[in-house]
Amino acid sequence: MKNAYDVLEERGFFEQATHPEEIRDLLGKETVTFYIGFDPTADSLTAGHFLQVMAMAHMQQAGHRPVALVGGGTGMIGDPTDKTEMRRMMTQEEIQQNADGMKKQLSRFIEFGPDQAIMVDNADWLLELNYVQLLREVGIHFSVNRMLTADCYKSRYERGLTFLEFNYMIMQSYDFLELFRRYGCVLQLGGNDQWSNILGGVELIRRVERKPAFGMTFGLLTNSEGQKMGKTVSGAVWLDAEKTSPYAFYQYWRNVEDASVQKCLSLLTFLPMQEVRRLGALQGQEINEAKEVLAYEVTKIVHGQPEADKAQTAAKALFAGAQGDGSVPTTTFERAQFETGMNIVSLLQQIQLIGSRSEGRRLLQQGGIYLEGMQVRDFDYLVTETDFTDGSTLLIRRGKKAYHRVHLS
Repeated sequence: MKNAYDVLEERGFFEQATHPEEIRDLLGKETVTFYIGFDPTADSLTAGHFLQVMAMAHMQQAGHRPVALVGGGTGMIGDPTDKTEMRRMMTQEEIQQNADGMKKQLSRFIEFGPDQAIMVDNADWLLELNYVQLLREVGIHFSVNRMLTADCYKSRYERGLTFLEFNYMIMQSYDFLELFRRYGCVLQLGGNDQWSNILGGVELIRRVERKPAFGMTFGLLTNSEGQKMGKTVSGAVWLDAEKTSPYAFYQYWRNVEDASVQKCLSLLTFLPMQEVRRLGALQGQEINEAKEVLAYEVTKIVHGQPEADKAQTAAKALFAGAQGDGSVPTTTFERAQFETGMNIVSLLQQIQLIGSRSEGRRLLQQGGIYLEGMQVRDFDYLVTETDFTDGSTLLIRRGKKAYHRVHLS
């Protein structure tokens, strides 16, 4: 079996590492306990988290032991990284609900159990900390001058960084120390935006325990212009089927830009790299084959093969001009709502094909909205029962590839 370091490096995960040669040597000769943290800011993981989940899965397949850390404690402070304003303070009940949702999702991708992965919540130790004891044991090892140069705080200077958020790096560093003591965890992985926080934990262990600890970060999932992937008109692409349907999830990956296909195949699927490179080299219309493989493989991992099959069938049927099956996002309305007609812009907003009325007006003017294949340009157009096939079903298309079915009950 390949060294996990080589696998992740070949697939393009790595951005930075504290001790590259030592880490590679360690991963090649023994089972390593490592961790990735997930703060429960929502009750579902997103496409952005999925890259880290895949890294965790590759590590486990290579024989290493994952610790999935849910931040029930750090979530009460909030990570200031890349934030221009302080996060909304969540209640303990909200945090716990979100943490429970994330734990359930993570168990779909990682094998948990005896001698397998473990899942822990840092609320178990952070909420019981004695503040003075923490200052004496941990605070003495952190230089304020150095902390102020960390990237995770820079974006907050203009609006003001609260002392509450300033503690986040210390809390995350303490997590690593606690996991080292409890489980022998010696390696922390995370997104590149967490580099400063990871360094804090590595150095804390080396100073307090006088033993080696390591950190590695991954590049964030971005497109060719450096913008974060995993966003749509209606918001984030979630791994929860209730928030982003399997069909919509499939369509998101089916529609990625050509330049991002090979990178996404490499990072978000388990396909052999030889096949990834073959698909990534396709040009012109042939790149659509690679996009279909990407969409299917990612949807299969996240939602299971039956849902991936349904999404693929629906997408192909719709592309061919058919209505597909129940995998297409569907919204049901009372028939009475269309007796006198519903404004097309209002309907598009309600089914979340547009994010605002101004966006809807622009799309209509540009000819980007179709009702059962009929182009609609009038933003005063009233959708009535006569627009529905057999008086009960209406297929709406935005642009070339975004579909939604409206059903009357």
